[in-house]
Amino acid sequence: MPAQSPAARIGNFKEVALGYTAEQALAEAERCLQCKNPRCVPGCPVEVEIKDFIKCIVAGNLEDAYRIIRNTNSLPAVCGRVCPQENQCEGACILAKTGQPIAIGRLERYVADNYIAANPCARLTGDEAACSFSHGPKIACIGSGPASLTCAGHLAARGARVTVFEALHEPGGVLIYGIPEFRLPKRIVAEELGTLKNLGVEFCLNWVGGRTFSIQELFDEGYSAVFIGVGAGLPNFLGIPGENLIGVFSANEYLTRVNLGRSYDFPNFDTPSFRGRKVTVFGAGNVAMDAARTALRMGSESVTIVYRRTRAEIPARLEELEHAEEEGVQLRLLSAPLRFLGNEEKRLRGVELEQMELGDPGTDGRRAVHAIPGSNHILETDLAIIAVGTKSNPVLLKSTPGLKLNLKGYIEVDHLSETSIPNVFAGGDIVTGSATVIEAMGAGRAAAMEIARRFL
Repeated sequence: MPAQSPAARIGNFKEVALGYTAEQALAEAERCLQCKNPRCVPGCPVEVEIKDFIKCIVAGNLEDAYRIIRNTNSLPAVCGRVCPQENQCEGACILAKTGQPIAIGRLERYVADNYIAANPCARLTGDEAACSFSHGPKIACIGSGPASLTCAGHLAARGARVTVFEALHEPGGVLIYGIPEFRLPKRIVAEELGTLKNLGVEFCLNWVGGRTFSIQELFDEGYSAVFIGVGAGLPNFLGIPGENLIGVFSANEYLTRVNLGRSYDFPNFDTPSFRGRKVTVFGAGNVAMDAARTALRMGSESVTIVYRRTRAEIPARLEELEHAEEEGVQLRLLSAPLRFLGNEEKRLRGVELEQMELGDPGTDGRRAVHAIPGSNHILETDLAIIAVGTKSNPVLLKSTPGLKLNLKGYIEVDHLSETSIPNVFAGGDIVTGSATVIEAMGAGRAAAMEIARRFL
């Protein structure tokens, strides 16, 4: 796919991947073998009929291609950009054996970006038939990330009166505060949200579940069912000395300041953002790559990712890792932090690292990591970003009597996505822990289907 050059893109927040032209999309679609029993469909968490929508691209029929995708996927323009297709549909493609699977995600993005819907219902479902949402049951969705948006869209298109309660001042959840503009433009999210609003979905912003309102109060106000899709946004830290120094941030806070606060668009948005000269990111997942690449675009002289294993074990998408390296992000592998070092003003000046080595595989097949004695050394840094995962935020969970949690603090649900409280459903990261956008969408869709079965 065409993309901005590394030299150009590190100076802006415009989207890196530029999308297929019509000719490129047709050439890629024509590679599809149209398998009798396609493996790609079971590889998709929402089971998009992949070969059918690709066949429509070949025929030049984007309207039907879009309708097919929308039958099960309510955020195709988002998924085409951020989903790890290489581990899902593309990983299951029969051509993956050749190293050249069909670029399903890029084709999905092409269809979503180029199809123009006749009306909001068609935009959301691919079906021109409209519904009356003024007299349907009231459904509440707490949180406005991909799980809740999918649940809300599925139900609103079928006649429910849906209200989405969001704690922040802007809807979108992780799609807005977590994923940078250069990977997922805000206009794409805004278009999807606009479709939901046109269908009658109401968004209540600055409403904090467990503080501004309780789940019982929603039932008291006449809501028939509640879906909890608040994600898992409480950051993990390293637990080493010096994490309270000025200049040490969680990736959540750093990315939220830049993305939700739009500090990348100064002076149009005058949101303060800590600008480091030498930046160090701890962790090597997609969030770590987002933070590292964001720091480069915010003007840092150098950005280093510290990871205690080797390049082969890096959990981030290969595409994101390659983009980061092309842009100048450095990798310091087989290294682990011991403590942060500060100056007299309590400002970060460096981090002490130790060299690691891989040991024998454990019962899970993953090789253990051991420190090398006497390998300690200092890395100069004035901005540290910790991206080592997240956990559930307890604000809503602990204020909801009778809501059963597992040992890790996530909500327990049954096979119908229902919690221990009748007609309260949950899905996404608050149930599974950190997962992908499409997996969260699949959970939201599953819950919506059960809610629809009961009340619509």
